[in-house]
Amino acid sequence: MKNIRLVPEKLTEDNFADFGEVVSIQSKQSKTINNGFADKYADIASLDTSEDQGQTSVHIFVAKSRQFPLHISMLEKHPYFSQTFIPRHSSPFVVVVAPPKESPSIEKLKAFITNGEQGISYSRGVWHFPLISMNDNSQFIVIDRKYNEELDTIEQCEEVSLGDINVMLELGL
Repeated sequence: MKNIRLVPEKLTEDNFADFGEVVSIQSKQSKTINNGFADKYADIASLDTSEDQGQTSVHIFVAKSRQFPLHISMLEKHPYFSQTFIPRHSSPFVVVVAPPKESPSIEKLKAFITNGEQGISYSRGVWHFPLISMNDNSQFIVIDRKYNEELDTIEQCEEVSLGDINVMLELGL
């Protein structure tokens, strides 16, 4: 059995670029709107949901906290759309990702921890472990492709087991 110890690194735009976009206003330009009562930070993340006439949908996920060290036993990907997670409160969370390939490259597996104000937007086909919340009842706005059971002809989600590879996510705090 192969053992891998995974420790999340601080999430930045640069180190996450191979997997998607960081959803944050940090280092972004704004435009003052609404007679000076709001600043608009436009185009923070690109959404990719139009495959096979897809539509974008907004959800709220309420997450349960995970226990660490966390066994990463599987990965999933959405081959035909992006997926965005934005915390509704200052709630750090962890993401585990591998590059978008036919099957996950375990050697390139990475983990990132947000600062609580950052969200993430996975690019189409990026392998990832499901939502890793550090707190119970953390709410996340999730933006992805609307599932239409009667019309969809694309695969929404592919999952793979990591089998005999033992990946343990440890918080190096």
